Amino acid sequence: MTYKSIDKSLLNKMMKDRLVRITITKDSFFYFFHFYYAHYVKYETADFQKEIIHLLEKGNNENLYVVAFRGSGKSTMATTAYPIWAILGKQQKKFCVIFCHTRIQAKQHMMNIKQELENNDLLKKDLGPFQEESDEWGSYSLVFKKHGARISVASTEQSIRGIRHNEHRPDLIICDDVEDVQSAKTREGRNKTYNWLRGEVIPTGDRNTRLILIGNLLHEDSLLMRIKEEIKNGKAKGTFKQYPLLDQDGLCLWTGKYPTEKDIEEEKLKVASDVSWQREYLLRIIPSDDQVIYPEWLKFYDELHPTSHKAYRGTYAGVDLAISASDAADFTSVVMARVYGRRDKLRIYILPNPINKKLNFPSQVDLLKDIKNTQMPRSTDLLFVESVAYQEALPQMLQMQGVKAEAIKPKGDKQKRLALTSASIKSAVIKFPKQGCEELIEQLVGFGVEKHDDLADAFSLLVNTTLEKHAKEGTVIMAFIGPGTDSDDIIHYSSYVDVG
Repeated sequence: MTYKSIDKSLLNKMMKDRLVRITITKDSFFYFFHFYYAHYVKYETADFQKEIIHLLEKGNNENLYVVAFRGSGKSTMATTAYPIWAILGKQQKKFCVIFCHTRIQAKQHMMNIKQELENNDLLKKDLGPFQEESDEWGSYSLVFKKHGARISVASTEQSIRGIRHNEHRPDLIICDDVEDVQSAKTREGRNKTYNWLRGEVIPTGDRNTRLILIGNLLHEDSLLMRIKEEIKNGKAKGTFKQYPLLDQDGLCLWTGKYPTEKDIEEEKLKVASDVSWQREYLLRIIPSDDQVIYPEWLKFYDELHPTSHKAYRGTYAGVDLAISASDAADFTSVVMARVYGRRDKLRIYILPNPINKKLNFPSQVDLLKDIKNTQMPRSTDLLFVESVAYQEALPQMLQMQGVKAEAIKPKGDKQKRLALTSASIKSAVIKFPKQGCEELIEQLVGFGVEKHDDLADAFSLLVNTTLEKHAKEGTVIMAFIGPGTDSDDIIHYSSYVDVG
């Protein structure tokens, strides 16, 4: 154990006098941890660790959210040591519940706590005894009979509605890595975790319950990022702290463990990949390998140019239909845009409120008829419908009912089709409304991990077909007109106007 972080004269008194030791450690989590958990303190305590300990100690009811690099000791401090001190020390908590992502993780946390209570001789001598009560000293719960308190562990998979220990509702809730990379990948998974916290966990306590949440930043919209944003906007209370191994100036936060750059490099070599290093040690949000579109590429417009603008070309729509004619469980998606200009001055302004509905075949026909008749009445307005398998019938049906729709056979897989739009997104050929396209944007930047990609596919169809059509425009040296010539192959020169 290193004692550089502790007052040596006070330490000597604590070592010699049991009553002094008990009095001080009950009052101070800092001294409790450094004395009874000395076997965990292998390096000089870093300033950020002191701050975490201080925040745990000072806030009896204040919520605390901590993001720290792997190996920082955050779980040891907040999940293994703090719950015991919170019960035995001055906070006098009565019912602590620790949540993890899986039951296996929860059981491991309980084993770590139980091991200290059963095998930590000094802790037992000073603050024990800790006795088993019937079968309550089990895999998922233990009781401090002397203090009338309990520590229980659970996973995010378990329902904890209405849980109590005697008359006590949980007054300390600790969530340790309740989200993992897989659950954070999809919006559905992220919403599930967030709703679980807000709808299941927090209501189990009362206004005096303290919430501690520790973990990592796994996604721009992960649980901790949502809470961070809520605190920033005044929608949630508590303290949010973030501790990467290297700060923004490249300085190491724990020089006791990593005194030189060589030590940091050696640690980096132990990590599976650079992605893991960036995410787990530097706390950077790393997108999935499947990501095609990045949020920083997106450009937005304040208002649309009117359709009377001389550069206006028409309103176009990309339609991605449900997979099968009989299954209404899939989404039919429609993304629309106003198109202006030509050639290198082409601009595609995505319209707000794209359609994303579960529809059967007749409803699909009715929807597109309504869109064409009410929102796309001009001959220059174009309706592009993905034509695969049964979907080929829909453009034919629309044509029979007087609605011109172009059947488009997609080229390549979905990822490649979306990738083709990236240059136009980065160069601001494509612009998005500031409001009304949130779900579309989520699918674009989350492609490959989000559960649904119907809007993204409709977007790709719209943009790529538009770009292909307008690539045929411009000056041509000659055009051959003769038998069998397709009129679509005849390209005429067109002037164009820049819309900015």
